[in-house]
Amino acid sequence: MTMMRWEPFRELMSLRQAMDRLFEDSFVRPTRFWPDFGRGEWTLDLDMYQTPNEVVVKAALPGVKPDEVDISITGDTLTIKGEHKEEQEVKEEDYFRRERRYGTFSRSIQIPVPVKSDKADAVFENGVLTLTLPKLEEVKPKQIKVKAKPVIEGGK
Repeated sequence: MTMMRWEPFRELMSLRQAMDRLFEDSFVRPTRFWPDFGRGEWTLDLDMYQTPNEVVVKAALPGVKPDEVDISITGDTLTIKGEHKEEQEVKEEDYFRRERRYGTFSRSIQIPVPVKSDKADAVFENGVLTLTLPKLEEVKPKQIKVKAKPVIEGGK
């Protein structure tokens, strides 16, 4: 029989990780536990970042068709909404597992910098919606060149 040194913190850390996972699953992504996960309204996961000239928003919409998506910008609020309909009818009792999302979706998010909403571009590719929102000229970073003043020998 091999003896192993007992390290109480090893078990404590695994308990802490289990508790972190429990809280994350319960509060951060609670839809995981809803029995009707595949139906009803669902939230839209998205990423938003900026480049020097634009704000880019990417939203994951697997299985959704471009004509099922409605995008609007009101003031500084971007809203993406739509409805994804179930394609085939299968009786509920015939399912072993049902995780794909169907139903309405909606997400409104504040755009942190002023953009030209009339120049926005939306592209849908491989289940990812990419919105490109050009920044207004006043918020674009401007490069200012520093000039050196000539030094005069022996004088001011």
